[in-house]
Amino acid sequence: MKIISMITAVILALTMLVSCGNEKMSDQTTAEFVKSMGVGINLGNTFDTTGDWIAKEVSAQETGWGSPIITKDIIKCYAESGFGVMRLPVSWTFLMDENGGINPDFMDRIDKVVGWIIDSGMICILNSHHDDWSDKFCEDFDGTMEIYTNMWKQICKRFKKYGENLMFESMNEVGMDGIWDRFGGKTDGKDTAFEMFNKINQAFVDTVRSSGGLNAERHLLIASYWTDIELACNGLFIMPDDPAGKCAVSVHYYTPADLCLISEDVSWGKARTDWGSEADYQLLNKLFDMMTENFADKGIPVIIGEYGPTLRDQLTGEALENHLKSRNDYIEYVVKTCVKNKLVPLYWDAGYTEKLFDRTTGQPHNAASIAAIMKGLN
Repeated sequence: MKIISMITAVILALTMLVSCGNEKMSDQTTAEFVKSMGVGINLGNTFDTTGDWIAKEVSAQETGWGSPIITKDIIKCYAESGFGVMRLPVSWTFLMDENGGINPDFMDRIDKVVGWIIDSGMICILNSHHDDWSDKFCEDFDGTMEIYTNMWKQICKRFKKYGENLMFESMNEVGMDGIWDRFGGKTDGKDTAFEMFNKINQAFVDTVRSSGGLNAERHLLIASYWTDIELACNGLFIMPDDPAGKCAVSVHYYTPADLCLISEDVSWGKARTDWGSEADYQLLNKLFDMMTENFADKGIPVIIGEYGPTLRDQLTGEALENHLKSRNDYIEYVVKTCVKNKLVPLYWDAGYTEKLFDRTTGQPHNAASIAAIMKGLN
């Protein structure tokens, strides 16, 4: 029995090697690749969780912000609902050892979920999410760069077997606030901050391209400065040099902030329940036109890596009814305008409040908002 088991194991291993060896990249451009995505969604607040109260264990990190353990059926539900791409946010440093090694069990877990996403027919975007790069790079640029590139070397080594349906994204929402205060109204340190940021993206591309396997031709997603549309288009953010010429750019869209970022009044704004004024439409069109003119029309594909309004579920009656209609009008128009402007939108689904899917049942939770997304696409 032991001999048979050993033979079986060897055969399975060889089969996997052959399968990986058969993976290859097509000759489609990154613009064609991104266009094929349609609309997408994030598996947010799951593998990107961090916090001192979370045990340094794989399952604890996955459920630390309230998500259940992810299953293949949950991933399948997203795909069957019409989404063509899933962004998988991951905070790699949370389970990293003192020598910079990524926890092997965590790596195995991410590998399994990536496989589920791709097997479901969706494209997977794998990133570095809540790894606190903003503060770390400002405090010790060279030392942090070593940690950052070492992290990506490990990710590249593990995932180089996958074909083009796996895309790497350099980082999430990162900026050098310790060098330049973007809200301070001054320009002191601004050029230096962007230079530092651009070096990080260049190091990302260089690390991936030199890692071997299919990574030499993999489509890559480059995060813009704070993934902010206006900062991406100010001339200081520069796309990295890529010998493969296969890079897209990422921005996020949480505008207006008083609709998308707060569900109750705060010091800087009063939470909105509605959207759809002429000024709202004009602002959205203006910002998306900027991305088209500065990137898409120049051959650099654009992915809106996150978007989505808050859900004011404390409302009742007619106020709630009007709010829900307004939310879905917003969602539909974001998607419709993305299609018109050659951009690809990825809804931020964090698994609670604004969730589109119930991760405990693996079934749609907010059918109206899912329908709004698909209506905008078509």
